[in-house]
Amino acid sequence: MAVIVSLLRGVNVGGHHKIGMDGLRSLYESLGLRDVQTCLQSGNVVFRTSARDMAALAKRIEKGIEETFGFHSDVFLRTAAELRDVIAQCPFASRDGLDPAKLAVMFLAEEPGAEVRGEIAEVELRVGRRELYIYFPHGMGQTKFSLKIAQTGRNWNTVRRLLDLAEEMEARTARARG
Repeated sequence: MAVIVSLLRGVNVGGHHKIGMDGLRSLYESLGLRDVQTCLQSGNVVFRTSARDMAALAKRIEKGIEETFGFHSDVFLRTAAELRDVIAQCPFASRDGLDPAKLAVMFLAEEPGAEVRGEIAEVELRVGRRELYIYFPHGMGQTKFSLKIAQTGRNWNTVRRLLDLAEEMEARTARARG
């Protein structure tokens, strides 16, 4: 069974689209997902699944959120291996004096085209496979830019914490097998 990290867009931000983490965990369990763990209050979930089609699974979760909580939230899924790669590929992580609170990873629904890549200014940005690594030298709240691709962002500390949870789950699974 694969360990998957799920990131919800726009949940519990600014008092909108509130979801309690107990309710979110119950929803994921009702969809047949296993060992469900939430992280923080912003719609981060780590779980195990035998599902192979991540796009179909994301749609099932989105539908469950709409039916259970009454609003739509985009769902972004990454395997533990993909999240490890996200961290390994970050071009800013080794920078001296970097403030991790000002570094964000934007998880994208698809790869950005040339038009999107050309529109982004004001920030230091690097494009990964389905992620953007963004350093906001003046803070996230002071910088505005728009993407025309569904995305959700997490700060660097949260991304690393999610990988820690995913790797702990992988290790428990490996110990249980052998």
